[in-house]
Amino acid sequence: MAIAQIQQSIESVIKFYSEHPEKALSTDKAAVAVIQEGLRCKAEGPNGEVLVSDMPKGIGGGGAAPTPGWLLRAALANCDATVIAMRAAQLGVALTRLEVTVDSDSDDRGLLGVGDIAPAGPLSIRVHVLVAADGASPELLRQIVDWAESHSPVGDALRRAIPCSTEVEVA
Repeated sequence: MAIAQIQQSIESVIKFYSEHPEKALSTDKAAVAVIQEGLRCKAEGPNGEVLVSDMPKGIGGGGAAPTPGWLLRAALANCDATVIAMRAAQLGVALTRLEVTVDSDSDDRGLLGVGDIAPAGPLSIRVHVLVAADGASPELLRQIVDWAESHSPVGDALRRAIPCSTEVEVA
């Protein structure tokens, strides 16, 4: 999709939500996960989307697919890259290079419940953005990335404490 078309689409949606803020609220599409074999898990979405994860052989998985933790990092990298590209297009900046790398540090004792001294999730997450655009100043590119970082839905979900509930149904 051309930058002008992305820009026009974004502006159209912004105008619509500005005029109809009640239409901006929605329930996100559910992902339904089932264990396939061992620790291999398959999540499906309502429109046929599929995501498969597995755990490493060292903890009993088959090692045949990415771990859920890697998928989280990939989701953050993809989301940040998408929002950076959207913001650049909105401002009429044609990016010539965009690469978002996300890594993290974890203590695997948390996942396994060893001593209950470590959290199950990452201890820290790092995002590295490599961005370039002909004719755009480094300051403008940093502003685009800063704006995108504060508007990335996945990044926001990781940075902000959000209500989360669990309902258990025993079959």
